[in-house]
Amino acid sequence: MAWFFADTDITTESYTLSGGDAAHISRSLRMKAGEGLTLCTPDGRRHECEITEITRDEVRVKILSSTVCEQEPGVKISLYIALMKGDKIDDVIQKAVELGVHDITPFLSARCISRPDAKSLLKKQQRWQKIADNAASQSRRGIIPQVHPCIDIAQLPQAAKACEQAVVFYECGGERLSSLISPTAKSLALITGAEGGFEEAEIEALKANGILVATLGKRILRAQTAPIAALCAAMLLTGNLE
Repeated sequence: MAWFFADTDITTESYTLSGGDAAHISRSLRMKAGEGLTLCTPDGRRHECEITEITRDEVRVKILSSTVCEQEPGVKISLYIALMKGDKIDDVIQKAVELGVHDITPFLSARCISRPDAKSLLKKQQRWQKIADNAASQSRRGIIPQVHPCIDIAQLPQAAKACEQAVVFYECGGERLSSLISPTAKSLALITGAEGGFEEAEIEALKANGILVATLGKRILRAQTAPIAALCAAMLLTGNLE
């Protein structure tokens, strides 16, 4: 079943898709009237639909049934990842969305090698959001996780404040993650560093703002491996990989 996302909640018996979704349905998938697809809406519901009409720019569907979307994990995890060289973040975003991340925010820290200007960052953010869109559809998520604009590491404590717990993963050691994360947590902020890791002063500043310091084991993980390992561990500890 083809999987798509609606911009708004659906309260009527029909819905019209347009733009890129319509083009994908009609030209790439070559779907026809009478075929079915699934639409997920921001209110956390999934709708089984039947295509009733296809034009060049629009696809109209009839809502056959609606249920609560069960694909979303019980914990909302906000992932904060330091900027990396090249296209390393592309893979991190794709895999994180597949695993159930709620949203992603890149940040600049002292040891970030990649330091694009504002124009380049905007282009990157748009590309990253497209990657998240495609991964959400492929993995049949109930929402499309948002990739937020890049921030500075000094802004992390305020950005993560809305989460019940915030954890930074430090290559020089920290507490076991299982001792920090509550199995009943409903929202978590996970923070991982760049290729060169974190400076000690950065960790101390985060600790001073209530952010917990954790380890991912005795091995040194690559910058693109650490966020995926952290996300998997947090999902497992909260019962969302069962």
